[in-house]
Amino acid sequence: MKCQIAVTDFIEQQTAIYLKVEVYDPQTNKRYQEELRFLGDLLYGDLVHEKKSPLTEQCRLETVAYLKSYFDR
Repeated sequence: MKCQIAVTDFIEQQTAIYLKVEVYDPQTNKRYQEELRFLGDLLYGDLVHEKKSPLTEQCRLETVAYLKSYFDR
C-alpha cells in the first residue's frame, strides 16, 4: 500500500517554499501533519528527516519523492 500525501498549503518566498502537508502511513495506520520547507532544492523538517521521522522508511521516501516532484525540485 502506498502512503497518502496531501499538500494543504504553501507559500513561496524567493528560493524558499514553506509548506504544510498531511501524510497517512498505512503501515502504522497513522496520519501526520507538519510544516516543511524547501530551501533551494533541499527539503527540511522532522517528518522527512532520515532519523527523526515518525514515518516508516518506505512512506518517508515516497513523501520526499512526491514533494520534490510536486514542487519541481
